[in-house]
Amino acid sequence: MREKFERFMEGRYGMDQLSRFLDFAALALLIVSLFIRGMAGSILFYGAVVLILWSYFRIFSRNTHRRYAENERFLRLTGKFVSNFSNRRCHQEQKKIYKYFYCPGCKQKVRVPKGKGRICITCPKCRREFVRRS
Repeated sequence: MREKFERFMEGRYGMDQLSRFLDFAALALLIVSLFIRGMAGSILFYGAVVLILWSYFRIFSRNTHRRYAENERFLRLTGKFVSNFSNRRCHQEQKKIYKYFYCPGCKQKVRVPKGKGRICITCPKCRREFVRRS
């Protein structure tokens, strides 16, 4: 059975990040539609069905170049949000060890070790020196 499925999927695009996002969004809409009655609930339900159909259309599509371009656009749009979230999480993890300052000249973020007292910080971008307490 597995070999038949693999032969069926040859030349087809398959699953990617956009398809996964569409599936999770459809699942979320289905769950929300369970708790909402009336016209709004049915609109959410049919919206989830459309997202699932779109996802399966993309998975079984033979036009791989177009699906790849769609996924690249999706990654470009979401990349800024994901990297910003990742940077904030990393900043929170390092908050115990490092202190962050902004250069008064170019606004570049500079990381220095905590607990060193008053230190002279040199901006790596514009080479401006400023004194701060770490």
